[in-house]
Order: sequence, then structure tokens, then C-alpha cells
Amino acid sequence: MRKVSRSALVPYSAAQMYALVKDVEAYPSFLPWCNDAEVHVRQPDFIEASLELHRGGISRRFRTRNALKENEALGIELLGGPFRRLSGGWMFQQLGDAGSKVSLDLEFEFDSRGMDIIFGRFFENTCNSLVDSFTQRAAQLHLDEHN
Repeated sequence: MRKVSRSALVPYSAAQMYALVKDVEAYPSFLPWCNDAEVHVRQPDFIEASLELHRGGISRRFRTRNALKENEALGIELLGGPFRRLSGGWMFQQLGDAGSKVSLDLEFEFDSRGMDIIFGRFFENTCNSLVDSFTQRAAQLHLDEHN
């Protein structure tokens, strides 16, 4: 099983960062490995969504249930896809007016050795870069607030 644990202090509010992570449909516009994103169910306390990730001409789709705690956390639970296990989540902690702390903790294991060989290191590296990717996205969308 692979584990990813990343965090960053960012000059954006916990609410802004939470909104970016919760906006699953926007992922393909700024995450280069994400071909498609679809929300299947949207409720006040959870979202069920699918992401299609691609690497070198190979694409795989997975579906998760994301538990929502407004502006504080987004938990991730696997519903289907090429994983034996995928769980974890995002945490958002407001740090006064200076910004917030964003954390991502994930554990995952692909359902076959072949998938792990093809996607394992790629997915681990992708997960390791997610906090940076969302911080860059925040900079693009909230640039005017920080000039």
C-alpha cells in the first residue's frame, strides 16, 4: 500500500481552498492527468464522482464518495475503479487573516500488480503534487485579491 501525506501553508482562506477541491467538474481544466470528471450524486454532506486519469495512452476511471464538512474537510472513499483500496482526504484549517493550512492524506493500492506497475508511481507522484496544483489554481482564480 502506498501512502501520500502533503500539506502547505497558503495565502488563501480555508473556504476558498475547500471550494476548489469540491469543484470536481473543473479538474480537467487544470489537472493535466485528468481526462474527465463527472459528479453522479450531489448532496449537502457528500458528493459521488468519477475521475478518468490517463497516462501514456492508457486511461482508467474510478469513482469515489466524498464526505463534505463545509470549509474544513473532504473525505475520500473508494466506490469503484482499478484500486483495491483508496481512502483519505483533505483538511483545511484557517490561520487567521494570513491564509490557511491545506493537507492531503491518501492511502491507495491498485487491484493488480500490472496496474501498480503501470500507474503506481505515476499516481503517487500525481497525489504528491495535488496540493501544489490546487494552490496554483487558487493563485489563478484569486490573483486580484492578493495584489
